[in-house]
Parts: sequence; C-alpha cells; structure tokens
Amino acid sequence: MPTAIAVTSDDLVLPAPDRHTPGAALLHPPEQYDLESALAGASALLERHGHLVALVPPWLPRSTVQRLHTVRAILETDRIALLDIDLPPLGTALLARQLRQLSVCDFSPGIIASAARLLSHYIYAGALLGSVAKLDRVRVPVGLGAHARSWSPSAQFAVLAHPTPHLAKLGSTGTGRTGRSGSHGASHAAHGAAPAALPAGPDFATHLTFARGQLASDWVAAELGPAWQVQGVMENPLPAASPAWWGTPKLVEFAAGIPDLSVLYQLVASVRREQCRWCGLELIGDRCGFCAAPLTAPPPSAATPAGTGRSRP
Repeated sequence: MPTAIAVTSDDLVLPAPDRHTPGAALLHPPEQYDLESALAGASALLERHGHLVALVPPWLPRSTVQRLHTVRAILETDRIALLDIDLPPLGTALLARQLRQLSVCDFSPGIIASAARLLSHYIYAGALLGSVAKLDRVRVPVGLGAHARSWSPSAQFAVLAHPTPHLAKLGSTGTGRTGRSGSHGASHAAHGAAPAALPAGPDFATHLTFARGQLASDWVAAELGPAWQVQGVMENPLPAASPAWWGTPKLVEFAAGIPDLSVLYQLVASVRREQCRWCGLELIGDRCGFCAAPLTAPPPSAATPAGTGRSRP
C-alpha cells in the first residue's frame, strides 16, 4: 500500500485528479475523537500503509498539534512524519493532493515526506480580499493607505502570500494589471488611473483552485486564471480555517500548483537522494521528514567533549 498522506480536516481534501490518486487519511482533532480512538486510528493506518505523513501547518489549533505529537509519542514509532508546512489553508490542501499523487510512485516514504518542502516552493497561494485590516498576522506587509482603504465597502485587494508576499488594491470592479512573464490583463485607462501592479504568476504550467467566501467576485477565475495562463480552473469549498487565516470572511482564496504527476515525479526524482544519518531513511533536501535530523551533523559545542557520541535532534 502507498504511504498514507494525512490532513486534520476533511475540507483540506481536494478531489483526486484521476482514479489512481488515493484519498487522504483524516486525523481528527481532540474535540471530535478521544485519545483512545486517535491511537486506534493511527495504528490502523500504520498497519495498512506502513508509514504516515501528516501536514501540520502553523494555523492549526494548539490542541490539535499537541494531539498529533501525543499520538506519535505514545505509539513510540518513527513511522509517522509530522511536517511543518507554512502555507495558507487552500495551499495546504493542494500540497496534500500532490503528495497523494506521488504516494503511488516508486518513491520511498522518506522521499515523499521530504518532498513536501520542495513542492511547497512551487505553490502560488493567495486570495482576493474585501479587507486587509487583519492581514499583517500572515506576514504580508500592509501599508497605512491599504489599511485606510479597507474601510471602503467596495474595496478589493489581491494578495499573494506564497511564495513571495505581494499586495495590490484592485478597482471597485475587481480589475487590475495581472501578469505572467510580463503579460497584462484589464486596464483602468478608461477611468484615467493606472491599474494596480499584481504579482506575476508562475512561469510553469499550473492548474488553479479557488474557493469562495463571503465575497461576490469572479475575478480569480475570469481574470487571474487567464493572466497566469493556467491550464485549468477548479472551484472547491472554502476550508473552515481560511477566514481566520486571512483575517476576513470576505474573500476568494486561490492556489495554483503543478497538476501533472509526470512533472511532479521528475521534479522530485531530479534531486539528489541522501540517507538520513539518524533513522536511515532516504531523503532529499537538508532534513529528514520523519525524524527531523539535518542532513549534516551540527558542529560540536565547546561544552561537549569530542567522542561522546551524538544526541537525537
């Protein structure tokens, strides 16, 4: 069986792009499952799949994160990877689907776990917002002018949170200058004002997934998608965590990523494979996804005599 890919809520499970892509495992939060049920569920997943890879974004409730670590500690297993992935909710769901796609390939569990950090660099995650008054909390710089314009009932802002933060105010009709490799979209010339400079999109083929909150706008599908030259657009229900993450329920969240399994496979396969010095699993990048050990041992501290051995990271 392929390595199990787990998320913490069913609204982070995007539809499979084909019949070969398995579904995601669901690790219920403490308010839904008691500890005994959580242990039984995790044990069943390990028995069936061998290894479990769970995405643990920083916006999860503290009680949920503590439960995940408690389950792994009580089971005393090194076959559960808890991956700290800093993406917005819809971007997290997109990454989980890409890992689900890769789980049926001939990659070892260690490669799949460490591939999450690599693939996250190729996800463009953002949102169309009706207010940016509380956006600073997600590390997207917001100037005083944008804060002031948030009070306008017709204000709309295009925000890219990943991979490079970017904020642009759109017109009242949700128009602006979008681009991919220099291409441009709608213009405000008829209104005598220069259009907002929106972030350039990815320079590789992507599909765009979006989810509507309480903002009535077709800008993401009608303007952003064509400007970014995406190969397809899919609407999905809004994750429950999205309004809190973006600081407003008036939003349309979006995430663009590589849809083709063959491209994902080549991307991961092209990276040099190493062996974890602690647990022995294969990995790519500079850190093991299962035991979190760095690829290279840290230099010995002055207080640690040479030859006294190593300690687990």
